[in-house]
Amino acid sequence: MKKYHLAMYEEDKTSKKISIKEWAEEDRPREKLMQYGKKKLTNAELLAIIIGSGSREETAVELSQRILRMVDNNINELTKLTYKDLMNRFKGIGEAKAINIVAALELANRRTFIAEEKPIIKDASEAYQILLPDLSDLDFETFWVILLSNAQRLINKVSISEGGWSETSVDLKKIFKIALENNASKIIIAHNHPSGNPQPSDSDKALTERIIKASKILSIQTLDHIILTNKTYYSFAENGLM
Repeated sequence: MKKYHLAMYEEDKTSKKISIKEWAEEDRPREKLMQYGKKKLTNAELLAIIIGSGSREETAVELSQRILRMVDNNINELTKLTYKDLMNRFKGIGEAKAINIVAALELANRRTFIAEEKPIIKDASEAYQILLPDLSDLDFETFWVILLSNAQRLINKVSISEGGWSETSVDLKKIFKIALENNASKIIIAHNHPSGNPQPSDSDKALTERIIKASKILSIQTLDHIILTNKTYYSFAENGLM
């Protein structure tokens, strides 16, 4: 069987579709990874391995290249898509392939968070950056707590509750149960505003007061309450409300 290098494949693809198995061995993503290592693969080749196969119209690499072009070759933008988004937007991506992509990207996101040395959170802007990957682009409110050591080194970040478009209910007992279980000395509470307006509501202010009172009883310091949007944040501490 005739073997095609990528350059030859590009020249001939108008007349005949060539599957990955018909490429020269060093051009196949799986074989290329085994022979040269993962760092030698392009983003499209890595995505092609996750997808597994293409279709009669295009190879897995071509499909991957098309997907990446649609998100301007920005992996962060690809990560924001749900499996349903992938199925609806890209011909050739069925449920199984879409789930594979979403799962692989989420695993990579979790690995990045765990592998890095846990940072010390010194101010609201750093807390905002810690939470933004989890809260960006949501169309409902979700409430989180950042758990910190006495030196304000990050212990963990935990989702407490999810709600509707305009609000979410918060169980104070759950907040402090998680804080005590993780031996947190300090916490930062946070939630998002899907509307894009970071200004606190009266209920946000009342909730903050209740949490501060409870934290004093348990000798756990509440450092800040942050309201996040995709582009900015509001800090209770920075605005003199803590």
